[in-house]
Amino acid sequence: MFAKTPEPPYWAVIFTSKRAGDEGYAEVSARMEELGAQQPGFLGIESVHAADGSGITVSYWHDLESIRAWKANEEHRTAQQRGRAEWYARYVTRVCRVEREYSFEGGG
Repeated sequence: MFAKTPEPPYWAVIFTSKRAGDEGYAEVSARMEELGAQQPGFLGIESVHAADGSGITVSYWHDLESIRAWKANEEHRTAQQRGRAEWYARYVTRVCRVEREYSFEGGG
């Protein structure tokens, strides 16, 4: 579930959404995760979704150029268009630079 990211700095794209429809969503979402992982500069992804259709996905990238190239990927662009037309009632995308990170792993 947790992406294995390198030492900062690196970049994150945070996609927060509220779905309005589900028809074909799971298949396209899985394909986008597979395709994204093949892109130069991709570092990892973390995603959670609730039963009410809300969700958040964070993808991690080496640099801004990698993010721009992913956004411009033709198959990804087609999925984005379908998302606006069929699946999402609302979404927000945020792009940020990760400057530091820290973690905890409990023993239980």
